[in-house]
Amino acid sequence: MTHEPAPATRPSRPLRPLVARDRDQEHRAATPLELFFDLCFVVAVAQAGMQLVHAVAEGHAGAGLRDYAMVFFAIWWAWMNFTWFASAYDNDDALYRIMTLLQIAGVLILAAGISDAFADHDFFLVWLGYAVMRVALASQWLRAARHASGPERTTALRYAGGVLVCQAGWSALLFAPGAAKPWVFLVMACAEMAVPLLAERGRGRSTAWHAHHIAERYGLFTIIVLGESIAAATVAVKEGAAENDALDDLLPIAVGGLLLVFAAWWVYFVVPAHARLRTTGRGFLWGYGHYLIFATAAAVGAGIEVAVEQAVGEAHISVTAAAAAVTIPAALYLLLVWVLHARYFKFGIAQQLVLPTAALGVLLCTFAGDWAVLAAGLVATAAVATGVALTARTATHRTGVV
Repeated sequence: MTHEPAPATRPSRPLRPLVARDRDQEHRAATPLELFFDLCFVVAVAQAGMQLVHAVAEGHAGAGLRDYAMVFFAIWWAWMNFTWFASAYDNDDALYRIMTLLQIAGVLILAAGISDAFADHDFFLVWLGYAVMRVALASQWLRAARHASGPERTTALRYAGGVLVCQAGWSALLFAPGAAKPWVFLVMACAEMAVPLLAERGRGRSTAWHAHHIAERYGLFTIIVLGESIAAATVAVKEGAAENDALDDLLPIAVGGLLLVFAAWWVYFVVPAHARLRTTGRGFLWGYGHYLIFATAAAVGAGIEVAVEQAVGEAHISVTAAAAAVTIPAALYLLLVWVLHARYFKFGIAQQLVLPTAALGVLLCTFAGDWAVLAAGLVATAAVATGVALTARTATHRTGVV
């Protein structure tokens, strides 16, 4: 397998062969193009969250969650596919940059169609934006296949073919009757997730993704999503206080929401995720599992907005339902972070139980009435403090240092 040289040693040419990078390259970090890519994708995440807020606040939580899951999958899957491809093949030449910018244009088209998908189940713009991203990615895989041979070329061609076949299948979403659209989505989502499993099946067919780089990319996207949650909640609190003079009612929600997001950041980054990403199997499980981590992280911000609207009398739901919009995604987030990687770095039953217990505690806060969000934030904060204390105690016992 031919490996692409590190960025500092690459010749300065508009076009270079798109060949696999060194999987053990030192000091591999996210590029400015990747950071720009993430920021543009969060525009779509914000639109999905906004529509979820409207659906839940109007008492249509079931339909809203269904549409949110469908739209968020399209955003996440396109982001994830690019991220793993870039980790293996990014050569940063002019053509690579153009095809990446084309994918950014695609997600912005998708974002423009999210409101129609929620309101009228009109998925045309969502489908079109997704198609732009997927065709661009398939062309990158074909370009990689051109400069590869043997199993690596077969893998690249499998990816390109799988992406294009699935994109053709997504066309059924445009013509299916309303009741059938979720089933079409379910079938196509399963088909999409099967493509990497089939493409990399067989000895020597794993792509040359970089474990540390992948962990960093996922971490950066988590930060951006959590930041979007804070931004959306801040705007909601500001507007609610200005229009309804309800600062006293909104302050507990604001403080509790902030504590939840801070705790979400803390528990995600307290352990080195890349240390687990040493095999393709682990990489698939970890990477796929982040659909739920990203979705719940974004949903926490949407839930805080719902709680604000309920507190100022603009949501047609009960206090308990508004609290659940925050506590359920927050509890799921804590549990998922534990399941995917935190539990592998815990010593003893006490450390292992911190996050599952915190998730249960946050969930029980749903029934705390107007103080539910603040209570959930305090429970999450207590979990972080407990985890820090237990880790320090374990370190002391293992090293003999007082």
